[in-house]
Amino acid sequence: MELSGDLLIGAPRAKVWQALNDPGVLVHCIPGCEEVQRISPNETHTRVLLKMGPVRARFVGKILMTDILPDQGCTLNFEGSGGAAGFARGTSVVSLDGEGDQTRLRYSANASVGGKLGQIGGRMIDASAKQMADQFFSALQARLASVSGDDGTPAVAQ
Repeated sequence: MELSGDLLIGAPRAKVWQALNDPGVLVHCIPGCEEVQRISPNETHTRVLLKMGPVRARFVGKILMTDILPDQGCTLNFEGSGGAAGFARGTSVVSLDGEGDQTRLRYSANASVGGKLGQIGGRMIDASAKQMADQFFSALQARLASVSGDDGTPAVAQ
């Protein structure tokens, strides 16, 4: 499965980078996310309830950041397991470019899935992945638009 996108976010590059690295923001932006736990500066663990076609399962995942250029981008290596429902693993490259007081975010991802998840069919998996990416970025944009406090950090709902 391959996925890519390009979007303009109405926030400065440093704020977008900060939000993308904040577990408190991510838990509210990742569709079905139940937990985001920072293990180290470069490793994050997640628990996500995933619904894709007829498959519904809780996936436990790990994300490792490499090729990190603060405020500019990184490579994400991810893997997740949903028990009998299957697994997913892959790589995503994210880049941030400042455009005035806005940020151009570009991403590309390549992933493989297996188990019951892999039996769904490529077209449905691609459509579901695109929908989840759209939901994530819509939630991220909304979160960045609701800035709170004097320091301008993204608001985190409790």
